[in-house]
Amino acid sequence: MSIGKDVPMSEIRLGIIGLGVMGRRTLDVAVGHPDFTVVRASDVTETDPGVPFTTNPEEIVTAADVDAVYIATPPAFHADLAVTALRSGKAVFCEKPLAVSLADAQRMLDAATETGLANAVNFALSDRNAVRYVAEADLGTVRGVDIRTQFPRWPRDFQATATWLAGRDQGGFVREVLSHFVYLTDRIAGPLTAVETSVDYSDGPDGTGSEVAARGLLRAGDVPVHVSAMSGLAGPELYEWVIWGTRRSFMLRNWAQLFVTEGGEWQPVELRGESGSEHSRLTLFAEAIRGGKSADLADFAAGYRVQRAIEAFHGLQA
Repeated sequence: MSIGKDVPMSEIRLGIIGLGVMGRRTLDVAVGHPDFTVVRASDVTETDPGVPFTTNPEEIVTAADVDAVYIATPPAFHADLAVTALRSGKAVFCEKPLAVSLADAQRMLDAATETGLANAVNFALSDRNAVRYVAEADLGTVRGVDIRTQFPRWPRDFQATATWLAGRDQGGFVREVLSHFVYLTDRIAGPLTAVETSVDYSDGPDGTGSEVAARGLLRAGDVPVHVSAMSGLAGPELYEWVIWGTRRSFMLRNWAQLFVTEGGEWQPVELRGESGSEHSRLTLFAEAIRGGKSADLADFAAGYRVQRAIEAFHGLQA
């Protein structure tokens, strides 16, 4: 099998664009992954990743010896790179958020649809065993969803060198973190529409810094989804998602800890199977390139739905 040309799928030749935290992590995993051979890498800063390197990402998205591209640049650059890669016959695995404007996200979705090539968005919750457990559970009638996140510092310590995350144009925890839980809600409860959203900025509405607080009421059909997120506070880092059902309810805390209640106290759920990782999502991406499809890998269509909900917080919903 091949991706738009005669390329043996026993060896998917991968190009990686962007060598920040996620790019480096994925590079390290992909180098040892049985489905991929990393043939090129790119970053704006000169470095030696151990594979052929360029500071010009256009060389990767148009290269004849690249079958698939993983994009981990700041999100303002996602659309042009992804569209060029797809139109050059390459599958695309993109970091979230899909883009920073609905117009760019639509361009990416259109290119993916028109080319029919494999496309994916790296939502870390997509292949978690906790998420599969909830998706398969009998909740009864879903009455609501609560999403709560808090950050003592933003950007978080491990992202301190990614200065764009502190900026309003591309960064902020709404795009960077809330998008994961919007994706999860979309997957379990259905597509979201914004009812009422607001954000606060430490430097005011005309500044350049990212948000310090976000609140919102969204709806997945008739299901209300309440959002509360804050940064710069005295308290622990927290990621909490709760889905309330008439038969049972679940709470996902700090990405991987799942709890259940049928009316009493929260009880931990013993989880089995793949817990989700860059390795497992690369495996799913390889399967998608070969023609497979899995609910555990988000595609550009899912990424676009998430983008619509997320950008509503910034007043950019269309």
